[in-house]
Amino acid sequence: MANTNHNLTERELDRIIEMAWEDRTPFEAITFQFGLKEQEVITLMRLNLKRSSFNRWRKRVNSKVSLKHTKKRSDEITRFKCSRQRQITGNKISKR
Repeated sequence: MANTNHNLTERELDRIIEMAWEDRTPFEAITFQFGLKEQEVITLMRLNLKRSSFNRWRKRVNSKVSLKHTKKRSDEITRFKCSRQRQITGNKISKR
């Protein structure tokens, strides 16, 4: 599947998709780490997910539950990830 205009490794692509799925990871964090703007992330997700998965993701991102946009986040939140979040290795989240 295509990777927008950026030359992303499979590992980077997996990490971007994972970050995009996380409700509390804002698009700005993806921009900061990978240089992809929100619209580029949306395009990447559209190209790399099944249609039903993409539709579910977009619905979730646009819901009030998601904090994908920093404007929806509390001003007290100044970090991109939870301080208790474990490292992700080999595209697998460590179990608690």
